[in-house]
Amino acid sequence: MKKYKPTTPSRRHMTGISYRDILTSSKSNPEKSLTKGFKRAKGRNSAGRITVRHKGGGHKRLYRQVDFKYDKKDIPITIKTIEYDPNRSGFIGLAVYADGEKRYTLLPKGISAGDKIIISEKADIKIGNRLPLKNIPVGTFIYNSEIKPSSGAKLGRSAGNFAEIIAQDKGYSLLKLPSGEVRKIIDTAWASIGNVSNDEHNLKVIGKAGRSRWMGIRPTVRGSAMNPVDHPFGGGEGRQGAGMKRPKNLWGKGIRGVKTRKSKKYSNIFIVSRRKKKGK
Repeated sequence: MKKYKPTTPSRRHMTGISYRDILTSSKSNPEKSLTKGFKRAKGRNSAGRITVRHKGGGHKRLYRQVDFKYDKKDIPITIKTIEYDPNRSGFIGLAVYADGEKRYTLLPKGISAGDKIIISEKADIKIGNRLPLKNIPVGTFIYNSEIKPSSGAKLGRSAGNFAEIIAQDKGYSLLKLPSGEVRKIIDTAWASIGNVSNDEHNLKVIGKAGRSRWMGIRPTVRGSAMNPVDHPFGGGEGRQGAGMKRPKNLWGKGIRGVKTRKSKKYSNIFIVSRRKKKGK
């Protein structure tokens, strides 16, 4: 982690990632053929209405087309660069296939520029290699796992995250996910060996409000600081408690521990053990 000299009160506790020690070159431009401009949703849905609050603004970002399909198999790959991606927490790398094609890929911890990986059913159990779940031993850490064969990587993609294979049973692999949930995945789905790079991401201290705004995070106001007309917790002389049994949001809906998952969701049959609740 990188710490800063306390030139201001907000700078005193601010920390960041030491990119100079990790990335191949802090000044190198991304591969132009694999980038494009895009407009971030900023918490809006397709109708333009805010569906996630406290998002907006922030620095302009260039989109890197990261390959999550991994549909080129049995061709050796060389990791040419390790690069920063503003659109995700893990690091990405420029993967150059033996036939000359270039793609961006999400990198695992412990891989370096110049390392070779492969996507193959017969691949070795080595960091960065990708193979079907049925060919991966129990106890192995994986990332970028598919939910269904050929659906693309969906599980274990955030910085430092990994899933663990805890059993192989009747055509299914049992995965313990980062949330603690244990889920059955058909064993012909593919996954990569290792855990996602940049595992110090969660240790960053933002330090000041301005840095949050650069990241596209807008301020969050406490309900108890509002007026009664604006929030169920609002009003009162001085500081007041919520004044009700259970916490609720701006619209009076219950929060913190209220179940929102549909009782007949298609994937319920694949969940062996639900994730643990916070504080338990």
